[in-house]
Amino acid sequence: MSYINADFLNQDCDLEQKYSKDLGSINTLINRELSWISFNWRVLQEANNKKVPLFERLRFLAISARNLDEFYTVRVAGFRQMVKNKIEVISADGLTPEEQLMQIEREAKALIEKQQELLPSLLSNLKKKGVVLIKPKGILASEKKNLEKQFMSKVFPALTPLAIDPAHPFPFIPTEGSALALKLRNRDRKKSLNALVPIPGMLDRFQKIKDGPKGEKRFLSLEDFIVVFIHKVFPGYFVEEYFSFRILRDSDLEVEEEAEDLVREFEIALKRRKRGEVIRMKVTKSTAETLLKLISKEIGFERVEVIEVSEMIGLSDLDELIISAKQSLKWKTFVPRSPERIEDFNGDIFSAIRQKDLLLQHPYETFDTVVSFLEQAARDPNVIAVKQTLYRTTPDSPIVRALCEAAENGKTVTALVELKARFDEANNINVSRELEKAGAQVVYGFMDWKTHAKLSTIVRQEGKVLRTYTHVGTGNYHPDTAKIYTDLSLFTSDASLGRDVTKVFNYLSGYIKPNDLESMIIAPLELKSSLIKMIKNEIFLAKKGKPAEMWVKLNALIDPEIIDVLYKASQSGVKINMIIRGICGLRPGIKGLSENIRVKSVIGRFLEHSRVCVFGNGFQLPSTKAKVFISSADWMGRNLNRRVESFVEIKNLTVKSQIVNQIMAANLADKEQSWVLQPDGQYKRHQFKPNEPSFNCHEYFIENPSLSGRGRAAQNAPPSLLNVSNKRKKAF
Repeated sequence: MSYINADFLNQDCDLEQKYSKDLGSINTLINRELSWISFNWRVLQEANNKKVPLFERLRFLAISARNLDEFYTVRVAGFRQMVKNKIEVISADGLTPEEQLMQIEREAKALIEKQQELLPSLLSNLKKKGVVLIKPKGILASEKKNLEKQFMSKVFPALTPLAIDPAHPFPFIPTEGSALALKLRNRDRKKSLNALVPIPGMLDRFQKIKDGPKGEKRFLSLEDFIVVFIHKVFPGYFVEEYFSFRILRDSDLEVEEEAEDLVREFEIALKRRKRGEVIRMKVTKSTAETLLKLISKEIGFERVEVIEVSEMIGLSDLDELIISAKQSLKWKTFVPRSPERIEDFNGDIFSAIRQKDLLLQHPYETFDTVVSFLEQAARDPNVIAVKQTLYRTTPDSPIVRALCEAAENGKTVTALVELKARFDEANNINVSRELEKAGAQVVYGFMDWKTHAKLSTIVRQEGKVLRTYTHVGTGNYHPDTAKIYTDLSLFTSDASLGRDVTKVFNYLSGYIKPNDLESMIIAPLELKSSLIKMIKNEIFLAKKGKPAEMWVKLNALIDPEIIDVLYKASQSGVKINMIIRGICGLRPGIKGLSENIRVKSVIGRFLEHSRVCVFGNGFQLPSTKAKVFISSADWMGRNLNRRVESFVEIKNLTVKSQIVNQIMAANLADKEQSWVLQPDGQYKRHQFKPNEPSFNCHEYFIENPSLSGRGRAAQNAPPSLLNVSNKRKKAF
């Protein structure tokens, strides 16, 4: 591979400086909620990207629908409450809650319409590939009898038909719950019946039925399955009209701050969540207007608040149609690499770490290494203590099993379990009880702050000294998401970082404020002020005529104070390249304000999740003198002010080079999956010119080994991505 230009700031990126003539009239901040919807639009566009395998396009459609549902249950629910209670909190860009709701509804409606528009095309293409979602009319006469048997044995026992009349109270439907509304008439046509059939959430949404004549895999939606055999549910009746509907409820949690039993309080709050206020009702189009008005009234909606869709409710379930039998319709599989350097030490992780710091990039390097780190600690007789934060993990987590084994083997195990991890609260309660049964000390951190930092320490007796081995991550200790999220895992035996992390754990368990941290900064104590100080240092250097550069990779950037100092940095001549996957409140490329800032979003096979900050520190990037950090924190108010977050300096030169020359350079050089943020808040995908070479950073990482984990395979160095002078090449 020849050198690729990773200088995104100076690339031809089609940036339109629309506001250059009238700087004084600009609203310098992009609305957070609208920026999030814009991100979900980019996700949805992958469902329409013909370069993406067909099943993956279907998955992107499901993800965009799932994202929007969660957005409504959390963010929109909050705005509705503010409007209802007449709370006039003005957003950073100057909008009232009511004004934001109006704009959200307009943009969300357009997004839903596009989702529904894409569905028939995707299903049509799937049909050509032998995966068919049939409608009732597509059921073959020859299979009707066997299908009836399948219905009676696998669906009918789970159904509860309900009449809708004054004698029957309207049933409770949980959030994300669905139901069939039916207008029925008996066979002699003398009696009609309005009825409801809640759709069991524990059954597969798309029921697999017998393969077709040509071997095609055939599915029938659960709601259509019920309609076909409604005569078994309501004997003597036939369907005149029907529609399906789905509701979303307010999913925010309210927990009593002075609760004596925090776990019990969260259990109660979770039950309340299930009965939260309905904030959205989505229905399939129907002519049953009277029935729709009746159900809307029972649920608490006015008719005009109901969202009608043209094709299907519950698009978030579509990934059920992704089957292993059609592997060719998925991304090409790859095997995550195991660090060769650990293999050089016969799998002894501690020996490998003692030799040199190790940085893994998931999912390209296996998350099994993180699991093995804890499993080896659990079984090592020289290990004395293990400390671990847990924000999100799987219900059957090997991380938790390793911690339990360590505790059962007599080691001192301390686990910080965050109960306030949204939508994972119930799982985390179960995790905490499992750990306590094994003998681990479980703590819950701060009531007002979430603990979002990803930290693990292992204390080992080595001769007459205690050595601390530390793992710092940008992502959760979650084996499943580690297969699709790009995150960084740093393993080190550096004593200064070990001391820092120990102090942080003492802070979490005993509220002992950490002093004199050497290699890390934590939120909410000092991170925001430290970030501003480091950006201002680049401003100082720029004014002195020295090189001043920043490379930043985040999931979200919305903090107004941080954005303001970034604008000042741009105005002072600091060159700032940013990779912001999701929400971004900053407007780049505006003359006189942000002409030295570029922002791009990478949307592709993997979800970009790692956070990286590189400060030139008076040197042109890349440089060994740069200040390089990895972090668990985005630049948002919640991360900087209301969460315990880590911001860790990278000191090892090999790891520095891996982050700057490899990870950041590849993300900046990416064109195939990149969207460039325009000054007006819109994103523009890179338009390739004839014969212009493409570059996909995810494919690059799959194909090329990382620097710090190569061991004896060091001769297989990845190709350089930086088109720099020979003098600068020698910097790393």
